[in-house]
Amino acid sequence: MLTWNPQLHNRSLLRLGDFTDEEMLQLVKLAEELKARRRAGVRGDLLYRRHIALIFEKSSTRTRNSASIAVRDEGGDAEFLTKNDIHLGGKESVKDTARVLGRMFDGILFRGFAQSTVEQLARWSGVPVWNGLTDECHPTQILADLMTMQENFGELKGLKLAYIGDGRNNVANSLMLGCAKAGVHYANCTPASLMPDEGLVATARAVAAKNGSTVNVYNDPLEGVKGANVLYTDVWVSMGEEDKKAERLALLRPYQVNERLVDATGNAGGKLIFLHCLPAFHDDQTLASAETGALEVTDEVFEAPFSKVFDEAENRMHTIKALYVSSLADCAAL
Repeated sequence: MLTWNPQLHNRSLLRLGDFTDEEMLQLVKLAEELKARRRAGVRGDLLYRRHIALIFEKSSTRTRNSASIAVRDEGGDAEFLTKNDIHLGGKESVKDTARVLGRMFDGILFRGFAQSTVEQLARWSGVPVWNGLTDECHPTQILADLMTMQENFGELKGLKLAYIGDGRNNVANSLMLGCAKAGVHYANCTPASLMPDEGLVATARAVAAKNGSTVNVYNDPLEGVKGANVLYTDVWVSMGEEDKKAERLALLRPYQVNERLVDATGNAGGKLIFLHCLPAFHDDQTLASAETGALEVTDEVFEAPFSKVFDEAENRMHTIKALYVSSLADCAAL
C-alpha cells in the first residue's frame, strides 16, 4: 500500500507554500516508495491513459527526462512542447493556451521564466499544474533534495544545510522554505549584494520556528557552513543572466565549495553530503568552465564519495512521479 493523501488529489504545486509541511513530507515518502517499486522491477498503471503536457521555455536535462519517464513508468504519456511548438504568450495568450490544453491533457508541467505564467496556467487550465522551474521558485527540485537527504541520514529534522553562492536565486529561495518546512536548519552563505529578499527570509523563519529549526544568512561562508550536514551550491550565472558572467565570477570566487569549505563544516569524513541541482561547472571538461577551470565547486568535492549529486538527479524522477500520482491516480488503485 502506497502512502497517498487524498487531500492532494487534483492539486497543483506552484510553490512549496502551496502544500502544508505534512503534505510536503508525505510526497517525499511516496517518492521513496515509488523508487523502491521501480527498483523491484514494477512498472505499474497508476497513471494509465493520463496525458501530461510538458511546456518548456527553458532547456533542461533532468526536468525534461524526469517528467517524461515519471508518467510513462505508470502507463501514461507526455507531450513535450517548446515555444516553437505552441504560441504561449506570443500569438496566443497564456490564458487561452491554458484553456485549450486543459481540455486535452490531465496535467501540465511548466518550466520557464515568469512565475505569473505558471500561475495563469493553473488558474485557467482546469487541471493540475506543476512548477518545474520559474525565475522565482523551483519546488520540484527541493522535493528531490529533501528525498536525497532523507535517504542518507534517515531523518530530516535537526539536520543543517548550508547553501553557498547566489543567495537570492530560485533554488536558494525554495530551498530555504523547504528546509524550514522539514525542520532542517538552513544557512544561506552569500555576498551582501546577493542576499535573499527580507520578506522571504521572515516567512521562512516563522515556518522554521514552528518546526524547531532556524534560518540564517551569512556573508562569511566559513562561518555559515559550521556544523553543516549538507553543503549545497548552484551555478553562479542563472539562465537569462549571461551578461553578468564576469561580475558574478569575481563576486562569488570566495564562495566556491572546495576542500577548505568542507573542512570548515567540522563534519568532513563524517555526517556530510554534497548536493548540486546540476549542471555543475566543476572541471575543465565542461564547455562553459573551460576558460576558467572549476567554478562553484571543485572536482575534488564533486567527485568525492560524499557527493550525492547523481542520486539527487535520479530523485527528480521519483518526486515528480509522486506529484503526478498524488494528483491524478485513481485512489482505488493505490
